[in-house]
Amino acid sequence: MMKKPLAEFIGTFTLVLFGCGAAVIAGGDIGLTGISFAFGLALIGMAYGIGSVSGCHINPAVTLGVVASGRMSIADAVPYMIAQVAGSIAGALVLMIIATGKADYTVAANGLGQNGWGAGYLGEYTMAAAFVFEVVATFLFLVFILGAIGAGAPSAKAGLAIGLALVVIHLVGINVTGVSVNPARSIGPALFAGGTAIAQLWLFIVAPIIGAVAAGLLFKSGLLDAE
Repeated sequence: MMKKPLAEFIGTFTLVLFGCGAAVIAGGDIGLTGISFAFGLALIGMAYGIGSVSGCHINPAVTLGVVASGRMSIADAVPYMIAQVAGSIAGALVLMIIATGKADYTVAANGLGQNGWGAGYLGEYTMAAAFVFEVVATFLFLVFILGAIGAGAPSAKAGLAIGLALVVIHLVGINVTGVSVNPARSIGPALFAGGTAIAQLWLFIVAPIIGAVAAGLLFKSGLLDAE
């Protein structure tokens, strides 16, 4: 029974290490486009690496959306979510260890790719803008996912479609919130960044869950089922 949580741990670890790592270590060289692709490509790689084991949720909001859609029990979901958060924390820790290998790096000054909003954070968007973006983007992300893995969809291409969806969400949203759409992805970096990142963490737990569960319920209703 440990296979699925282990897969989710490794997948979320990879997403945080490579996605947030692209921002922290290479952001100045690759820009927002490069960071967006780092998150999406990490997800695509893991979709094919662990998708056959656990479905490659690597995101508690995705897991809760799948539960809301009626495709998973809450009892099965809990070990997934614990593994996802643990994987994110481990990924952020390894990233911090690597990043501090550079003389002029500090977590306080350079961050760990944590999410946020407001004064001093990227585009300095308001809390309301951040909340709306995270709810809507997560809702649409779950529509991509639940549709791509649903009956009648070409399942072999699902990982590619879902990963590219994550790229476009990042292209639009990095300046707004750094893009969470994934509570686990937010928790790991925030724990080590501390301060404002911890104070603002609630939004990156609540908003993605609202968006994901809404999409799950929409699919459960049958309104988006293939004919």
